[in-house]
Amino acid sequence: KSMFSKTAIYTLRHRNFRLFWLGHFISRIGSEMQVVAIIWHIYLLTNSPFALGLIGLSRFLPLIFFSLIGGISSDIISRKKIIFLAQIIMTLSTFILVITTHNQTTTPLTIYLVLGLLSLASAFDTPARQSLIPHLVPKGEFVKAVSLNSIMWHTAVLVGPSLAGFTIAFWGVETVYLINALTFFAVICALLLMDPLKKVSPIIVQFKLDSLKEGLSFVFRTPIISSTMFIDFFATFFSSATVLLPIFAKDILKVGPQGLGFLYAAPAIGSILASLFISHTQNLRNQGKILIFSVIVYGLATIFFGLSRSYLASLLFMGLAGVGDGISSIIRSTVRQVVTPDHLRGRMVSINQIFFFGGPQLGEVEAGIVAGLIGSPLAVITGGIATILVTAFIAYLTPTLRKYQGHETVPIV
Repeated sequence: KSMFSKTAIYTLRHRNFRLFWLGHFISRIGSEMQVVAIIWHIYLLTNSPFALGLIGLSRFLPLIFFSLIGGISSDIISRKKIIFLAQIIMTLSTFILVITTHNQTTTPLTIYLVLGLLSLASAFDTPARQSLIPHLVPKGEFVKAVSLNSIMWHTAVLVGPSLAGFTIAFWGVETVYLINALTFFAVICALLLMDPLKKVSPIIVQFKLDSLKEGLSFVFRTPIISSTMFIDFFATFFSSATVLLPIFAKDILKVGPQGLGFLYAAPAIGSILASLFISHTQNLRNQGKILIFSVIVYGLATIFFGLSRSYLASLLFMGLAGVGDGISSIIRSTVRQVVTPDHLRGRMVSINQIFFFGGPQLGEVEAGIVAGLIGSPLAVITGGIATILVTAFIAYLTPTLRKYQGHETVPIV
């Protein structure tokens, strides 16, 4: 029992967290299946890397306009209510793809518009969801809750693409869209079954411009938060090889949709292993240096993936990229939530959301353009090199990050 109590799984004994975790796990699997289906669908419709790049743009634009509004909303309105409404919007949006695909009227524009609606809902859902987690577990178990969420997320990334590959091959993308639409009900049911939550922060937040400025000021006056956000953005911007995976699967490695699913799943295996390691590690020291090193590993693995012409070697390098990403994401998520006061969490997460989602989604645009100009392998290789250089530069400019141990008080400038 003593050994079990030290694991992240032990955190699931808290009923609200368990319901929340299971609901999002099921929903996440459906969402990850749809990620593969959409990319494959767009490539079949257009056979164009530029069209693949527009996937990221259609996701990013709503975040730019609505993310900060979503953040302040989650600091004012019931976070459970925001999540509930967002899930309903996501369900209805996904059913548009089900219907148009069934009627064979789907166009790239249809897909881009649906992705925009999903991103709009996510701009409100993500700040509310991440800000809710500290209310579901005791403070002493928060790191384990973050690790467990990371395991959940990456397990879904592992299972979802694998299922998507076979589902597309045997039943088509329409079935994937239908499965995803139904999985949103898992979150809705979880929210309905959860016990009422007590409001922790006595500070009343008002919906006004000063409240937005307060959130921005806090983030950019806290170097440990702002530096990790910049690293997150630029690393995923330059190393967004994911959107080009259909090209590697179809034209370079020649493994088809089944092989594509495993290419998507490989980083998740690495991330799960990294998350399990972190969840069993007590008093992790030198967290700043570990974060920097893990992002460099992510960049190196991306370079070698671009160089590879072997399917097995490509799976290995994608897995190593997942290890680097998994370790860095847990450290980043933990420090941001621990350092940020509850009344600012929604706004902090909304700002982080722009970096976290904006990096890979704008990176998809960049990857599509560069791949169209110089070819997919070279686009991936140069992206990995740029990731390493930018990470080293940010680390050099931020002594607080390099020296961060994980337990000391974090300064605000």
